[in-house]
Amino acid sequence: MRTFHHLGIITHEKKEGAMYNETLSVWLTDPGESLNKIEWLKFEEGSILSELIQKETHVAYTVPSIDEELKGKNVLFPPMVCNECLTIAFIEEEGIPVEIMEVK
Repeated sequence: MRTFHHLGIITHEKKEGAMYNETLSVWLTDPGESLNKIEWLKFEEGSILSELIQKETHVAYTVPSIDEELKGKNVLFPPMVCNECLTIAFIEEEGIPVEIMEVK
């Protein structure tokens, strides 16, 4: 079962409090700090994420098993371990990127 986590919105300016993710070449804010669960993303040139992820708003969900959730889906970005508690992946559904998050 999916549980809504946040909405990722593309911006062309670095937002206050944004942190840089060197692996993905993106500045991003913490959606937990937003009243509306918004994660602002400012991509730098050379990001390894697909063009669809870099140009379109995404919705993010937590799931019990990322592997189960990805079965039969159009995977835009395969599972990446962010830290000991978080693994993420992106799929395409209804023409938009959807972030799948497994939180331990």
